[in-house]
Amino acid sequence: MTQSKIGASSLNLNKPVGRSRTTSKNEKNENKTSSLSTSQFNGKKQEKKENKPVSVVSPPNDETVSTSNNMEGSVFSPDAIESFNIPGYDQDLVSLIQTGILQQTPSIRWDDISGLEEAKMLLIETCILPMEHPDLFRGIRRPWRGICMFGPPGTGKTLLAKALANECSTTFFNVSSATLTSKYRGESEKLVRLLFEIARQRAPSTIFIDEIDSIGSKRGTDSEHEASRRAKSELLIQMDGCVSDDGKTVLVLGATNFPWDMDDSLRRRLEKRIYIPLPDCAARLNLIENALTGIELDDDVKLSEVAERLEGYSGADITNICRDAALAPMRDCLRSTNNLVNADFEERKEARKKILSKPDLTIRMCHFETAIKKMKPSVTQSTVQQYLNWMEEFGSK
Repeated sequence: MTQSKIGASSLNLNKPVGRSRTTSKNEKNENKTSSLSTSQFNGKKQEKKENKPVSVVSPPNDETVSTSNNMEGSVFSPDAIESFNIPGYDQDLVSLIQTGILQQTPSIRWDDISGLEEAKMLLIETCILPMEHPDLFRGIRRPWRGICMFGPPGTGKTLLAKALANECSTTFFNVSSATLTSKYRGESEKLVRLLFEIARQRAPSTIFIDEIDSIGSKRGTDSEHEASRRAKSELLIQMDGCVSDDGKTVLVLGATNFPWDMDDSLRRRLEKRIYIPLPDCAARLNLIENALTGIELDDDVKLSEVAERLEGYSGADITNICRDAALAPMRDCLRSTNNLVNADFEERKEARKKILSKPDLTIRMCHFETAIKKMKPSVTQSTVQQYLNWMEEFGSK
């Protein structure tokens, strides 16, 4: 069965994006003496700025920088990344942001994500339309500067952010809050300030902060670290100035599984709060069909019944159940080798090879029933109700 959509949890987002590069100390010293000015970096090196492809900026990596050289249009070249200099900042801090830059065009599109039609329309309205028609979104219609996607884990929040990056021609910064709060403790507020400085220079741009509640948790708690407090304060200050010198917007897009843990001031700045719910029956059926593409099903399998029984399961849960059901026929084939426990290694290996040379891997309804019994939903009904209550009080419809 061939489907055009891809289940939210079955996509491989970890594929490599080009060659790897490391920056030596000599190169850093050379960069300090021959760095490009900000105007050169944003102007002369980009002849068609309005047609620039999406740039994805990811959290810094200790060892390598992944880059892609097969993109069209104007992008950061490796040399430009290394020599980019921002006055007033320590070059080592600049390098922490630069060495995490991944230049790629995300391959995920809206049609690749099952369900979530309302969330897609809200993101199109709040992010894409203002960039396509800036003349219409002025004054009271100005675009939202902060958006928060919240909901249970495994429902596709990060995939929506990736699809958004692909749909609009904008510089896209993919930042993990852990990058700003743990490894570089003591420099967190400087990193936040630098991130927004680069985003303003590359505007229009979008800063996606996954697990934004980690950096934006409520202030004043006993467990709050001083460095986290400073980083949080700096984030709030920078979000108030999310406009570039030429008036182009820097959008902050956050995702969280715990919206009730966010600081009130951060929640206020995330003006649009979008609930990403568990998949409905139609979305569950689509997820199952896509997960089982190319897999032989027995005539007794009714996927619509399976979808109905998976109410309350997240997209990630559904993919795991389909995987377990797909492995069940292989387990059945190998069960006949259980009597070879006392045989030597080569004998058992040869027996498995013979059985799996022509295996019957057809999935039957009993395989789904067994998989469902083994795996419970990762989200409880009480937790779902907690999301609905928060949505009723603070969410956007």
